[in-house]
Amino acid sequence: MAAKLRKGDKVVVLTGKDKGKTGEILSVNPTAGKAVVEGLNVAIRHVKQSQSDQGGRQPKSMPIQLSNLAIVDANGKPARVGFREEDGKKVRFAKTTGDVI
Repeated sequence: MAAKLRKGDKVVVLTGKDKGKTGEILSVNPTAGKAVVEGLNVAIRHVKQSQSDQGGRQPKSMPIQLSNLAIVDANGKPARVGFREEDGKKVRFAKTTGDVI
């Protein structure tokens, strides 16, 4: 099945502690059904010092379930993603506005 949400997409969180916040997808794990969104679902991780890194308590974005994310359409509102064929290519489009993503 084709991916409805991909790396680089601007998304909004639908549920949870970060509900309503928007961010850009940094990575997607399709087998786990999760995505890491920049600046959202942040947890503090204790990192050991290394030659290149200071170490200490550092914030880290944790994965969010894909079902709790929705793509942001041209109006800045959450939208569902659909697929259609244009010029022999399969493209994604926002169901609220009909615009190609």
